[in-house]
Amino acid sequence: MKIVCLGGGPAGLYLAICMKLHDARHDITVVERNRPNDTFGWGVVFSDETMQNLKKSDPVSAETMISELIHWDMIDCYIHGEMERSDGHGFIGIGRKRMLQILYQRAQQLGVNLQFETEFELADIDGKYADADLVVAADGLNSKVRNSNLEAFDCDIDVRPNKFVWLGTHQSFRDAFTFIFEKTEHGWIWVHAYQFDENTSTFIVECQPDVYDAFGFEHMSHEESAETCRKIFEKYLGGHKLLTNSSHIRGSAWISFPRVLCRNWIKDDRLVLIGDAAHTAHFGIGSGTKMGLEDAISLAKHLTQKEQIIDALHAYQAEREVEALKLQSAARNAMVWFENAPRYCERFDTKQLNYSMLTRSQRVSHENLRLRDKQWLEGYEQHLASLALGKPVAEPIPPMFLPYQLRDMALHNRVVVSPMSMYSAVDGVPGDWHLSHYGALAQGGAGLVYTEMTDVSPEGRITTGCAGIWNDQQAAAWQRITTLVHQHSSAKICLQIGHSGPKGSTELPWQQSVSDQPLEHGWPILSPSAIPFAPHCQVPRAMTADDMQTVLQQHVDATRRAAEAGFDMIELHAAHGYLLSAFITPLLNQRDDEYGGSLENRLRYPLQVFAAMRAVWPANKPMAVRISANDWVGELGITPEQALQIASAFKAAGADIIDVSAGQTSLEAKPVYGRMFQTPFSDDIRNEVDIATMAVGNIFEIDHVNSIIAAGRADLCCLGRPHLADPNWTLRAAAQMGYRGPGAPCPVQYQAGFEQLARNMQKAAEMVINA
Repeated sequence: MKIVCLGGGPAGLYLAICMKLHDARHDITVVERNRPNDTFGWGVVFSDETMQNLKKSDPVSAETMISELIHWDMIDCYIHGEMERSDGHGFIGIGRKRMLQILYQRAQQLGVNLQFETEFELADIDGKYADADLVVAADGLNSKVRNSNLEAFDCDIDVRPNKFVWLGTHQSFRDAFTFIFEKTEHGWIWVHAYQFDENTSTFIVECQPDVYDAFGFEHMSHEESAETCRKIFEKYLGGHKLLTNSSHIRGSAWISFPRVLCRNWIKDDRLVLIGDAAHTAHFGIGSGTKMGLEDAISLAKHLTQKEQIIDALHAYQAEREVEALKLQSAARNAMVWFENAPRYCERFDTKQLNYSMLTRSQRVSHENLRLRDKQWLEGYEQHLASLALGKPVAEPIPPMFLPYQLRDMALHNRVVVSPMSMYSAVDGVPGDWHLSHYGALAQGGAGLVYTEMTDVSPEGRITTGCAGIWNDQQAAAWQRITTLVHQHSSAKICLQIGHSGPKGSTELPWQQSVSDQPLEHGWPILSPSAIPFAPHCQVPRAMTADDMQTVLQQHVDATRRAAEAGFDMIELHAAHGYLLSAFITPLLNQRDDEYGGSLENRLRYPLQVFAAMRAVWPANKPMAVRISANDWVGELGITPEQALQIASAFKAAGADIIDVSAGQTSLEAKPVYGRMFQTPFSDDIRNEVDIATMAVGNIFEIDHVNSIIAAGRADLCCLGRPHLADPNWTLRAAAQMGYRGPGAPCPVQYQAGFEQLARNMQKAAEMVINA
């Protein structure tokens, strides 16, 4: 097979090596524009797992690298004049130049034709290289091949806002991968530093655009820029200079990171992308080189297994695309964390900042940190517990079992049962099903139990089975439930109050052939504009001023009844395309009066409703608002940036906590699903708006809850479906973690069962450890 690799970076070189190892008869040429000793990075970082993959593919080059690797297990975080160190992370580093030299030498030993100082043109693919069976575009981040036809490769390139510069230093950071956060007269600026050979360390400096502009880095020479950074971080450099090797770059040495995502890696059946040409991963998780090398291993494997090259290329993409997306997702989480680092630097103490940074990618979880460094994590758990309890504690407490208070409502832990519609009421009256359902949930250990969305009027229901609180009979039925919860559990209970708006008058879910199927003989529905939620849905009537006053009063009446029924908290439902959400999102609100147009105008009516409710709700009891923080339709709908404005407006109106959900406002939405996929919106609101939040959305593991709370991404965590499957989810979590404190009160009637479960889970865990 004749192969031409356009680009002599790690991915292209390693593919050539792997193919030659399989069959020395392959004719392989690597075309590289630079000289053999040119390289413009400093060090590269691997995990031990990646090194094992390289060792399996080519033991010779791997052993050479292993003999020269710098290995470290610790991560140091410096901020506020303090340092936190955690262990057990397992990284290895090597100089990029040295790694390339090793791969060049190995490729030459195997007979690869290396052509240095050779520039290729796009025309060469079908010209000079027309006789090649395969052309591999390994031309990196700024791939000429990819950029020549972004449409063919279905490629998105997202240039991120932060600025960073790659520098080096002879200061030793051999003990630990080091992060340094410094507050300057122009704002926060920070460093990612690690050693990669006996004498040299990588020193990446990063900051937000406004800090970059304020320092004037754009107008500095590369040497001036390095010297300015040296002065900022002088106390960490031990008298050493900062070095630059970016003279090949015109203008500022600082760059912005481009996130590259190609959905197609193959063109013309003989051209394929590899490494950074196909995908990029932010340096916040250090996986770019890893991805390129593992791409090469995969492509070589399929080329040697498939008879037809095109089949091999498709098999390669199918295999690697999944892994690349996983890493890119983790890298994106890390990248966004660093893009917002100043908010955490200002808000968190040193220990929480370190925890938040360690878990930034969501690949490292709470229990994973316990495996890495049990002593550090338990010390952090004690620290968090001391802050939550206002006094020193002798033993660590899992974050999910820490207490939390909103006004006079004291919760015994951070677990919340999400509102989940049961569609089982008769004429809006909750019955025995609801009594049993909410009673079981309250006894299952969660700190706070939500009701389903409870409607303010018959016309405000989604279905005929929806619960209501528009009359005294319904209020009395709810009081029966709150009494049970208060008498037989330690949980608090919250009534979610709402109006279905354009999503009303539909069939029961289990009777629908399509989502939001209208009732055959339903009732008229209301919305800010006469826009159906979906083409098959009923067209609502645009609300008049009288309609708006009526519905506002219905919310006020519902609030009074909620107080009389004994609820500990209420929540205004302003999410998911229901009435008040329909006012907020431009997808459903196209009014031309003072309630339409700008976001400020669209918020006007929901804020009026909220204020009227808050005025009659007891001052000592908290009130929440659920919002959709992202319509998932880009600039056509609500964006995460606008969600900050929405949360700020409700905070100013007296909201105590924001229940941060997303979507369900349009059938055109394209959510990016995944575990904890909505938590970043909660993080944004909590730490930018400075208001308590609840995280929701695919939170289902103990680790999820502990990680979210410990990292300061939310104050409470809502779990819905897990509680439908197991009303005792929280007690089971306590048994699994061996926790028996006040954060997981078990009814005395069930204590024997809880103790047996805890013993059995401990035995099972010991068997796994000793297996």
